[in-house]
Amino acid sequence: MNWWILFIAGLLEVGWAIGLKYTEGFTRLWPTVWTALSMMFSVGLLGVAMKSLPVGTAYAVWVGIGAIGTAVMGIVLFSESANVFRLLSLLLILAGIVGLKISAP
Repeated sequence: MNWWILFIAGLLEVGWAIGLKYTEGFTRLWPTVWTALSMMFSVGLLGVAMKSLPVGTAYAVWVGIGAIGTAVMGIVLFSESANVFRLLSLLLILAGIVGLKISAP
C-alpha cells in the first residue's frame, strides 16, 4: 500500500512542479493555491509512505517520479526538447526507480 501512496505523492510532485510555471512567480492566485496544496499533499504522502519504506529508497523514487513526470509534461505542455539523449536519460532514471523498487525489502 505504501508504494501506491508513494506513487501518488510523486504524481503530486509533478503537479506542483508544473504548477510553479503557471503561478508566474506566485503572482497568480489560483495557480499558486493549487501549487501550494500539491506541495503539502505530496510531502505529506511521502512522509506517510516512509513509515514502512526505507528513507533513501522512498525519497529517490519520489524524486524520480517527479523528475520523469515533470520532464514529460514539459515536453507535452511547453514544447520542450524531446531529443534522443533526453529521452534516454529519462529511461535511465526510470531504470533506477525500478531497481530501487525491486531491491527494497
